[in-house]
Amino acid sequence: MDRATAKSRYLAHPARMVTALAVLAAVILSGCATPPGVVFEAAADAPAWPTPPDQPRIRYVGQLRTDDDLKAGRSGLQRLGDAIFGRKAVQGMVSPMAVCTDGAERVFIADSGAQMVHVLDLGSRRHERWAPTEPAARFIQPVGIACDDSGRVLVSDSQASQVVALTSEGKVAGILGRGSLRRPCGLSVDPRTQRIFVADAGAHQVVVLNPDGTESARIGERGGGPGQFNYPTNVAFDGAGRLYVSDSLNFRVQVFDTDLRPLSQIGRKGDMPGYFAQPKGLALDSADHLYVVDANFEAVQLFDQRGSLLMNFGREGSGPGEFWLPAGMYIDPKNRIWIADSYNRRVQVFDYLPEVTRP
Repeated sequence: MDRATAKSRYLAHPARMVTALAVLAAVILSGCATPPGVVFEAAADAPAWPTPPDQPRIRYVGQLRTDDDLKAGRSGLQRLGDAIFGRKAVQGMVSPMAVCTDGAERVFIADSGAQMVHVLDLGSRRHERWAPTEPAARFIQPVGIACDDSGRVLVSDSQASQVVALTSEGKVAGILGRGSLRRPCGLSVDPRTQRIFVADAGAHQVVVLNPDGTESARIGERGGGPGQFNYPTNVAFDGAGRLYVSDSLNFRVQVFDTDLRPLSQIGRKGDMPGYFAQPKGLALDSADHLYVVDANFEAVQLFDQRGSLLMNFGREGSGPGEFWLPAGMYIDPKNRIWIADSYNRRVQVFDYLPEVTRP
């Protein structure tokens, strides 16, 4: 049998022909693939605060606005599909209100306007959207988010008056606080006990839930004195286990000791540095500096443990380090600062820079 006849018989066999075409396509398309990009690419001109000649302590890292910001690579087949059918529309945020991470690669964002949780995986470059379909767990207005040590993602829903517990895969693991909460906002997990502390703006209290969702304690009542609240919106813990509460319409942050007794307060109403107009998100870094987002000032203020103002950063706008009604914030174990910039429909990311001792 000559070579031409053998080739003709080979290609006439359907299975062999399909295999040959697939191999040929793979060889051609492999050269068209694009590798993943750098999610937060360092820029020499990235804004930093304070400005020179002072040593910078906060540096802008980047933003997450859509799934395109994950800079996932594209295989040759994907690029071919894009050319033929057009690329899928990017998936963005509507009104991100709170953010946290799992301490590793995944970022969780409570999007009130979209009634879902965005999950952005910085490792795999995947974007998932979690929105429970079970009637009892459906999101109406998710505004707070936190992770516990068991891997659950806890989402407070201010309209549904409950906290929805999700597994690490986004499945409903339970409904917490139903019947105990009125208008839950920000929440945080006590790292010592794993109890869940919820700022309940409707009740003017901080409600403490056990990990199974049963009520453990309540802190405060409506008022302006120590241990009283007027629409509390967010909570956080420092390294010593002290509780910080953003007491929004008392224009202050209250601090409680480990026995949940009032310890001190930071700030008061005003428009000068160190004062507040609408304090919302708050978090602490590894040195226990307190960061407070002020939605009216469109800025973040930093305080030491004595309540003295250290610095502030941010202003109104849509550029790097600028905000439009910022809401919740989170600081991860690596001192990376995540801020839900709600009306700019994004999460902005910053680094806390430790002090450098100069010789």
